[in-house]
Amino acid sequence: MDDDILLAEANPDIHAIGGGLSDVTSSVHPIRHCLNRAAMESPEAKRHHSDSLSEKMSVPQIGTHNGTFHCDEVLACFLLRQLPEYKDADIVRTRDPALLEQCDIVVDVGGEFDPKRHRYDHHQRSFNETFNTLCPEKPWKTKLSSAGLVYLYFGHRVLMQLTQLKDDDKHLEVLYDKIYENFVEEVDAIDNGISQCDCEVRYTVSTNLSARVSHLNPRWNTKSQDTEEGFHKAMAVVGAEFLDRLDFYQNSWLPARSLVETAVQNRIQVDPSGEVVVLEKGGCPWKEHLFSIEAELDVQTPIKFVLYTDQNAQWRVQCVPAGLHTFQNRLSLLEEWRGVRDEALSDLSGIPGCVFVHASGFIGGNRTKEGALEMARQTLQAAANCQMQSTSFVLTEMTGFVGRSDITGTARPPSA
Repeated sequence: MDDDILLAEANPDIHAIGGGLSDVTSSVHPIRHCLNRAAMESPEAKRHHSDSLSEKMSVPQIGTHNGTFHCDEVLACFLLRQLPEYKDADIVRTRDPALLEQCDIVVDVGGEFDPKRHRYDHHQRSFNETFNTLCPEKPWKTKLSSAGLVYLYFGHRVLMQLTQLKDDDKHLEVLYDKIYENFVEEVDAIDNGISQCDCEVRYTVSTNLSARVSHLNPRWNTKSQDTEEGFHKAMAVVGAEFLDRLDFYQNSWLPARSLVETAVQNRIQVDPSGEVVVLEKGGCPWKEHLFSIEAELDVQTPIKFVLYTDQNAQWRVQCVPAGLHTFQNRLSLLEEWRGVRDEALSDLSGIPGCVFVHASGFIGGNRTKEGALEMARQTLQAAANCQMQSTSFVLTEMTGFVGRSDITGTARPPSA
């Protein structure tokens, strides 16, 4: 009987997953231990066993718990396997402290958080860390799971490895923040039992990443309760989704952000007010980027309109909403234009080439860039005129009040 069989019989709850990230669904094999079989082995066999053990001991080991697996440690293990030092690491799934002590890094088990020793558990009563407590310059205040801990300490290097971005590339930090906020934080929150809101939910979401990982565990009434095959599948699912999201943010979301940033920086060239931007490519998602770039660049006068081409090579003028999750606009197109189309709209506005203005006033169209820009300018001018009239009225009222009162505000009789 070889070492693997002896170990499996003696320790059915201890497993190690070997191989690189390119083969996250490879077969499982038990971890090899040094068995005391000297009396049973020939000198040649002893030397061969010693050489195999030395080779095995040189392979890095990532420790995590056995039994039911969750999305956080699956993601943590996947992220670590992206790094050169852990790409071929064995994943040792056990709760045995002696075996965990031998691991190079331990996640989600062990009751210890000590980055210096590469121990990243979050279950101990003393643990209340968030991204914000460990990195005060970051805003997120969701309690970290093992996924968030590994991402916090290794995420920059993981992204550099996968994207080929350099450490000093400004886009690296943008991606780092985006991936945490839109991927990892959800895993942290669900693993720690943190709801999205304090209100009563109207329906259940059962298809998120954490739920899909959970469904890969053995069912309670199946004959085999072995979790190794499911853990492999979970790493494949989580890994594929992480890489897909990263590819989207790097190759679609980030280029859109760059396009919007350029448009914001060039806004004064479009109109002296600085309240109109022109996107060089239509179809670019811009709202989220616009709000964040305004804040980063400390834009004092909020941008009101975005111009871009549509699928027919005509131009759209769209109002900037008051926020990401509202239908209210910072400034809507003129009320008298709303619901009017084509020549009737051109006659009404005095702007050639008009196509339409939506009934709610949030968007309009024109055949030319100049026409769309003029629609924005006329709306801005009308708003400015309205503001001037309102200010003039207030000043008139204040002047009249002062003329009728003394400095204390007490009314006094008019002069004879």
